[in-house]
Amino acid sequence: MELKIQAIHFDTTEKLNLFIEKKAAKLQKNCEGIIKAEFILKVVKPETARNKETAVNIVLPGSELRAEKVCDTFEEGVDLCVDSLLRQLEKYKERQGK
Repeated sequence: MELKIQAIHFDTTEKLNLFIEKKAAKLQKNCEGIIKAEFILKVVKPETARNKETAVNIVLPGSELRAEKVCDTFEEGVDLCVDSLLRQLEKYKERQGK
């Protein structure tokens, strides 16, 4: 699986990158067919709370899944996106099984 982390308006920390890699591995473990996972992290209006926008795109054979969240921290956003994508992957696998 190809992993891409894109940070907009800031630089990611090593700790955040490791956190994202760990969450991406969880997605990979759940579904072997993932071709690419792209994490897009963006700071919106830096002076406000809940200003961390996280989007995760997953490319699968013949399909693409996406989740977006706005939270106080990128870790929280990544967590929520991964949870959402795990549910979407279950539905994807059910459709593939038919």
